[in-house]
Amino acid sequence: MARKNNIGRRPTGTPSRGRSSEGNQEIRIEEQDDKLVDIIEVREKGMDFFERNRKPIIGAVVALIFIVAGALLYQTFIAGPAERNAAQQMQQAQYQFEQDSFALALTNPGQAYPGFLEIADEYGSTEAGNLANYYVAVCYLNLGQYEAALDYLEDFDADGDLLPTMKMGVMGDLQSELGDFAAAIDAYEEAVDAAGDNYVTGGYYLNKLGLLYRHQGETENALDAFRRLKMDFGQSAEAAQADKYIAALEQ
Repeated sequence: MARKNNIGRRPTGTPSRGRSSEGNQEIRIEEQDDKLVDIIEVREKGMDFFERNRKPIIGAVVALIFIVAGALLYQTFIAGPAERNAAQQMQQAQYQFEQDSFALALTNPGQAYPGFLEIADEYGSTEAGNLANYYVAVCYLNLGQYEAALDYLEDFDADGDLLPTMKMGVMGDLQSELGDFAAAIDAYEEAVDAAGDNYVTGGYYLNKLGLLYRHQGETENALDAFRRLKMDFGQSAEAAQADKYIAALEQ
C-alpha cells in the first residue's frame, strides 16, 4: 500500500493560518496593548500617591523600625536581665517557703537575699515578680492574714495550664477562711474546671469542694463531687477517701 504524502499537511492541533487567524491576532494585540496601558496607569498612580505622601510613608516606616528595634533592645538589655536577676534573687525565699517558714520567706529569707514582698514590689513586671505575688498570698494565708493575702492574689496574673488552678484554689481557701462560703465554692469549682485532666490538682480541689458542700449541708452537691472525684480523678490521693464520704452522705 502506498504511503500517503503528508508534506504540506498541518500537524494536528495547530491553528490554521488564514484571514480569521489574522483577525484574532489583531484582537489579541489590542488586548495586550490595553493591559499594558492599564499597568502603566496603575504604576503611575502608585508613584504619584507615593510622591504626594512620601514624608508620612517614610515617617511611618522609620517609626516602625524604631519600635521593633526598641522592643529588641528592651528585651535584650532590660527585660531579660531583670527576669534572670529576679529568679536568682527569689531562690532563698523559695527555700524558706518550702520549709514552711512563711514569715522569713516574706521579708528575711537570709544570706542578704530579698523576701517575696520585696521581689514582688521591685520586679513586678517580670514573670518571677508576678509569681512572687502568688507566694506572698500563700504566705499570708498560712499566717492568717487573709485580707492581705487576697490583695496579692488578685495581683497575680495566672497563665498557662497549672497556675490558673493554683490561683483559684488559693482563692477558695481564702474565701473559706473569710467565711464567704458561696465565693469559696465558686472558686473551687473554677479551680477544678481549670485543672482539666490533671488528676493531682483536679482531685485535690474537687475533694475540698465536696467537703465544703458537706459542711454547708448541701448533700446532693457533696455526693456529686465525691462521685466525680472517684470517677474522673480516681488516680488522685484524695479519691481513696471518696467511698467513705459517699457512704456517710448516703445514710
